[in-house]
Amino acid sequence: MWSALSDWLSRARRLVPREDRKVLLSPPRLVLRFAKYAARRVLGHAGEAAADDLAARDPELVVLVGELYRWLARHYFRLRVTGIENVPARGPVLLVGNHSGGLLPSEGFFTEIAIWERYGPARAVYALAHDFLFEDPLLRRYAGRLGLLRAGHESARHAFAAGACVLVYPGSDLDTFRPFRDRNRVVLGNRKGFIALALREQVPIVPVVTTGNHEQMIVLARGDRLARALRAHRWARTEVLPIVLALPWGLTSGFVPYVPLPAQTTLAFLPALRWPDLGPADASDPAALDRCYRDVETAMQRAMDQLSRGRRFLRGTPADGSAVA
Repeated sequence: MWSALSDWLSRARRLVPREDRKVLLSPPRLVLRFAKYAARRVLGHAGEAAADDLAARDPELVVLVGELYRWLARHYFRLRVTGIENVPARGPVLLVGNHSGGLLPSEGFFTEIAIWERYGPARAVYALAHDFLFEDPLLRRYAGRLGLLRAGHESARHAFAAGACVLVYPGSDLDTFRPFRDRNRVVLGNRKGFIALALREQVPIVPVVTTGNHEQMIVLARGDRLARALRAHRWARTEVLPIVLALPWGLTSGFVPYVPLPAQTTLAFLPALRWPDLGPADASDPAALDRCYRDVETAMQRAMDQLSRGRRFLRGTPADGSAVA
């Protein structure tokens, strides 16, 4: 065990230089960088950086971070995975998940780990992420190395052309900061761009439902009205300004990195959804988008209801799936 830990730390020091670690592991410095991003948006200087270079993905760094999250998944979050066989072994696929955990969306790493363990690290997963990560040069470099792409259809198309999986969380800020009382709800926010993308590119959608992640912190209020009053979308591209209880800060903003509580987590991959009667031209048909959106939302909420039945705070539910090995 100690030999493995020493080897991991040695690789981490080599792949992430000390000066970079000073920033990436410092919540105050990350908050300051977010403030600079907000100022750039207000001044109209943000939004220029391209970040959809698939070649930027660094398999060695992906494996390093994957090993960390694999250990956390097994020993801290007691991760259970079901339905991984629903992810096609090859070819483009759109993974659509519910979002939880605020600034620490570990479900994204868990999704990649599950696919990695099923098909090997060559089955690449690219996640679409918030603009903030790509406006800061340092964060943009590490986002690219981890297989994150700036959210947008063009980024997704590049990944599909390479036969990769693309992971998207349509609910984004509305979902990841939903109040704790709504932790067992799927909140996609009526955002249908992912449906248009899937129809236009003719790729299957595999819904991915996670329970437990939303117990890592306690969201007291999402802050929708406050965000509107302060015009947060203009300076932070967010529709919420959440107030949360989180370690080690106690009462704080949802935009401050935190230490997650050890909530048992379950990840379920649902059967792929396809609409053979719809083609690329239907991507601009509101009725077709509504129909497909309802299909995805209904399937995800039904799975969430089943997974959360009998769940106890942090302790989870009785084992009913495969644990991470």
